[in-house]
Amino acid sequence: MAKDEMAGRERGDVVPANGRASGRASGRATARDVARRAGVSQSTVSYVLNDTPNQTISDATRQRVLAAAQELDYTPSAAARALRRGTSQIVLTVLPNAPIGYTIAEFIDRLTDVLEPEGYTVLYRRHRGEPMLQRFLSELAPAAIVNLAALPADDVERVTASGVPFVNSALDEAGHLDTRLSETEIGRLQAAHLLERGHRTLGYASPTYERVDYFMQGRLAGVRQVCAAAGLAEPAVVGVPLDVTGAAAAMARLRTEHPEVTAVCAYNDEIAFAVLAGMRVLGLRAPKDLALIGVDDVPLGAFVDPPLTTIDLGIGSMSDLIGALVLDRLAGRPAGPTIDAAMTLVRRDSV
Repeated sequence: MAKDEMAGRERGDVVPANGRASGRASGRATARDVARRAGVSQSTVSYVLNDTPNQTISDATRQRVLAAAQELDYTPSAAARALRRGTSQIVLTVLPNAPIGYTIAEFIDRLTDVLEPEGYTVLYRRHRGEPMLQRFLSELAPAAIVNLAALPADDVERVTASGVPFVNSALDEAGHLDTRLSETEIGRLQAAHLLERGHRTLGYASPTYERVDYFMQGRLAGVRQVCAAAGLAEPAVVGVPLDVTGAAAAMARLRTEHPEVTAVCAYNDEIAFAVLAGMRVLGLRAPKDLALIGVDDVPLGAFVDPPLTTIDLGIGSMSDLIGALVLDRLAGRPAGPTIDAAMTLVRRDSV
């Protein structure tokens, strides 16, 4: 092996077949390296690897370029592709600034299942209130944006005006929406089921972390609406932490201060699990001592004791729908009417 070739390999340079190092110390092959290895121009490499139509490139040259790219383990730069096209293959999904639990994780997973086979990468970002949108538009050049009830109205207007394909999902808002999930309807479904089962004084188990307060207030408002319409007292609200000792203390407080409560709506299944744990410490059982209903239909809910009655938010079908809407927008197909989440009651033994 020639001395300069040995030095090049020690530095991590790509060493072409002629033995001359490329002078690149990063260890990652470039289109220039492929061109040198194949003995063609960089534009020819670009035409071949991007399968550019209407180019008079011989099959022998094409095979030489492909072989060189494979030998050098060349991966085209996503940034360079985005620069050439004006967009990337990224679908930016903007999430609320809330913990990423089962529901959001399922949404991202299902959305990825729809878009990845079409060549798109789903990238998510939580909106923390900072002016992040313009920076992401310029730096990522996303092919499309999905707003999952996170962007404020002025940012929605900016995205719409930018011309980037956009799918807009919100909670209880009206206006130009593609999909909607009503937080108040979640609470109404919970309370209506408990009243249907004969309960007349309800409690509400809320989380003790503030980052979901916006969502919790909508759900609690739905419970309150059903109680008011039936001429019943407002639900007794108790904060339930996600630890057994704290949950037991919260449930003891509810029983002491509101002994008339016979059923509890939990903010979500996670809080419902904490309620069950707290009840167990106190020697209480659902539904005999307190009926309980959650939200999310987490798979674990079918295995707790007793199995948890809950609300299925239809996130799986909603994420599939949003993925299809993204592809529609990318293809230039027009928007249709707002589609509401298909929420359903899952009846189990805790009520």
